[in-house]
Amino acid sequence: MPVPRLPLVTIAARVMLVPYTVALALIVWLPASAAAKATGIVFRFARFVSAHSEISLSTSYTVFEFLANIALFVPLGLLLVAARPRANAGVVLLIGYSASATIELVQTLLPSRFPTLSDVIANTIGTAIGCLTARMLVRRHPPRTYWVVEPSERVGQRQ
Repeated sequence: MPVPRLPLVTIAARVMLVPYTVALALIVWLPASAAAKATGIVFRFARFVSAHSEISLSTSYTVFEFLANIALFVPLGLLLVAARPRANAGVVLLIGYSASATIELVQTLLPSRFPTLSDVIANTIGTAIGCLTARMLVRRHPPRTYWVVEPSERVGQRQ
């Protein structure tokens, strides 16, 4: 009986989920002072926008932080769909929501972190965008399943 072999994209996505998860954990659970070195770009964008427009710094920072939280979870949606192409979109969204809610719950225990509901909403939206993007790509370029035929099953060969 031929054995199906996973497409390279599926294997790569499953492998990439590991470093993505580690990087995500470092970004969201490091103390705020250490995480600011990695996420300080949000503040720089907000400061630039407020300096060159009529928008206040607090408003522009809130918007950019929300957008950054969306962007942070887009890869999760992409990777989950690529890793499991037949996964239900609802399951992918539930995983994104659960991951985000877990992050926010753990942040309640960290003295320098502030959990917010808007982060959970933004992260879930990011997961949805990644999921939809991956689904659109899969429809345009369906994955090929390769079959590995055991030597004993080849035509014309006897056991």
